[in-house]
Amino acid sequence: MAENSPLPKGNSTAALKASLPSVSIPMPRRTADYATILGLTFAVSLIFIAIYMGESDASFFNLPSVAIVILGTIAVTAISYTGEEIRQAGSIITQSLMRRIYEPQKVATMLLDLAVVSKKKGILALSAYEDEIARDNFLHRSLQMAIDGQKPADIDFILSQEIAARIERHKRSASITKRASETAPAMGLIGTLVGLVQMLANLESPETIGPAMAVALLTTFYGAILGTVVMAPLAGKLDKNSQDETLIKNMIRLTAIAVARQDNPRKLEMELNSALPPQHKIKYFD
Repeated sequence: MAENSPLPKGNSTAALKASLPSVSIPMPRRTADYATILGLTFAVSLIFIAIYMGESDASFFNLPSVAIVILGTIAVTAISYTGEEIRQAGSIITQSLMRRIYEPQKVATMLLDLAVVSKKKGILALSAYEDEIARDNFLHRSLQMAIDGQKPADIDFILSQEIAARIERHKRSASITKRASETAPAMGLIGTLVGLVQMLANLESPETIGPAMAVALLTTFYGAILGTVVMAPLAGKLDKNSQDETLIKNMIRLTAIAVARQDNPRKLEMELNSALPPQHKIKYFD
């Protein structure tokens, strides 16, 4: 087995590439996730419009209630996780607003192109596509292992472990968001109970009971908004983004194994189609 053998470069590689078909490496496009941004904006706007159309819109805003819900949710959620996990979750949640758009059909076609070249010209022929392959770190590492001569079982194990670790990180980030979506309404209820206790302590002034009750209920209102309108949808978005990324990485894993075994590309096509959703299945050889 060749160990850590670099992809060959130089004039020989250029000459080899000139004799091979061109292969386009479709990179995921990072763009604003307008569905998430517009959906969140529209939902919050509807609530504020309904408040504004009422006769007492100013009574819906209370700074102590906001502080109890937001700061309380952050504090209680932080208790369940480490600082590093929360930092990673913050980064991934931010990325969810700038989603990476994967095109499974184009990726599958590209992987089959590489498999055909490998089958016809040999694994080392893939070195001609070094510049293109290097644009995706996971693709580069996967094919490099096949080029280095590592056993298919070893490639499968290493890549499966890497994918599983990434899935676990994404699940942990989604669980933090879900935890926050559950905590926010609870903090709202706690704030309401605090307000009710304060209200009941001043029953000698009946005219203040109504306004005091309204203020007490505001924390429940804020907690419901934060949990249901903001955090719960973000948790669902994180799960969806993780599934999309995992699909692409599993396709790359299957291709690296097939290249290492020098499988018939038609077999790889069937394996890729078994992983692809029905609407994204391809017909490469037909």
